[in-house]
Amino acid sequence: MGTEHGAAPLAERLRARGLRLTAQRERVLAAVAGLEHATPEAIGTRLREEAGPGGAAPDTSTVYRNLELLERLGLVWHTHLGKGAPVYHAAEQPHVHVVCQVCGEISSVAPDLLDSAAERLAADLGFTVDIGHVALSGTCRACRERAGSEHSS
Repeated sequence: MGTEHGAAPLAERLRARGLRLTAQRERVLAAVAGLEHATPEAIGTRLREEAGPGGAAPDTSTVYRNLELLERLGLVWHTHLGKGAPVYHAAEQPHVHVVCQVCGEISSVAPDLLDSAAERLAADLGFTVDIGHVALSGTCRACRERAGSEHSS
């Protein structure tokens, strides 16, 4: 399937909850892994493209239900990167999302980037940061450089 969580572990996790491995669940998980950071709509579009004309592709509500189940099983995570629908990605090591507001590029960085902020929030407010849901927005280097070169012309 191309993910670190193959069909066998997925089937085992589903059976443990009294569920079965369906082709749609497996395809949704594969689409999430292949797209990396994608909305449910983008995942549905990928599945429709893979199915081809007349092929069996789940509707958006089915994609959402499968994503919710896969998240409960710990196989995918979602993050809100600003306005709009959440994006889903394969559950892996926790990471912080950095999103460029100009070009939309999404980068993932190690969570230790926020260690001092997380420690301070814990000490000052007793607040624990959920790193998997953190998204920082700003402007990437390429967009800053492009803007700088436009102003110097």
